[in-house]
Amino acid sequence: MAMKKYRPVTPSLRFRIVPAFDDLTSRVPEKSLLETQHSTGGRNNKGRVTTWARGGGHKQFYRIVDFKRGKRDIPARVASIEYDPNRSARIALLHYADGEKRYIVAPADLAVNSTIVAGPEVDIRVGNAMPLSRMPLGTNVHNVEIRPGKGAQMVRSAGSMAQIVAKEGEKATLRMPSGEVRTVPIICYAVVGQVSNIEHKNIVLGKAGASRWRGRRGASRGVVMNPVDHPMGGGEGRTSGGRHPCTPWGIKTKGLKTRKKKKSLAHLVEDRRKKK
Repeated sequence: MAMKKYRPVTPSLRFRIVPAFDDLTSRVPEKSLLETQHSTGGRNNKGRVTTWARGGGHKQFYRIVDFKRGKRDIPARVASIEYDPNRSARIALLHYADGEKRYIVAPADLAVNSTIVAGPEVDIRVGNAMPLSRMPLGTNVHNVEIRPGKGAQMVRSAGSMAQIVAKEGEKATLRMPSGEVRTVPIICYAVVGQVSNIEHKNIVLGKAGASRWRGRRGASRGVVMNPVDHPMGGGEGRTSGGRHPCTPWGIKTKGLKTRKKKKSLAHLVEDRRKKK
């Protein structure tokens, strides 16, 4: 996928880099796979702001994406590669042999009119979904399940992929995009290949308006507020008040471990947080 740069005719365009969208084959989504969604503006069900600097943004429809690949051993033709405003990756519209249509997260190098299939005995080709037990060591995968049958929860963002490094007993060992090495039940499904839109990491918004289109508003730092507005506010000059950085409600924000202690770490082989 090519990237588009602008001539610096204005200061906001000087560094702006956006996708050229030349990889898309259709700009009209499948209506039967759309759902309406509303913006929360950072408010919870009581109308109180729980996430600051959110609001506005462009209206979006949610595309119903099939993360389970539940139609097994039924071939599907790739009808189009489309844009999805709700994720960084591209999505592919599949036309199954029985007439049903579904969206999936599109792998890189998946061509229109190619045929893909999900099942326990399918060929190892880009876009095919199968259990990890069927894949040889060194295979690059994405859309990986954590629990069998729950649907893909890992390795779904643009350009990401995991690699199968070992298989032993009922577990498969994966090297994740973060560098972490973890185990997954070997009967979990995954899709062969790398997620599409690899150049997403090179996007430069270039101007504040591009963030506003995405529903992100400007944020004021706590240290520049008054004491009534933030625990870190007040004082002469810039000072944090001699306390640990925190939220407006006093919850620590840097260095505080938020992982629940009841959660098991048995799946970890190599923790990314302990790598130097």
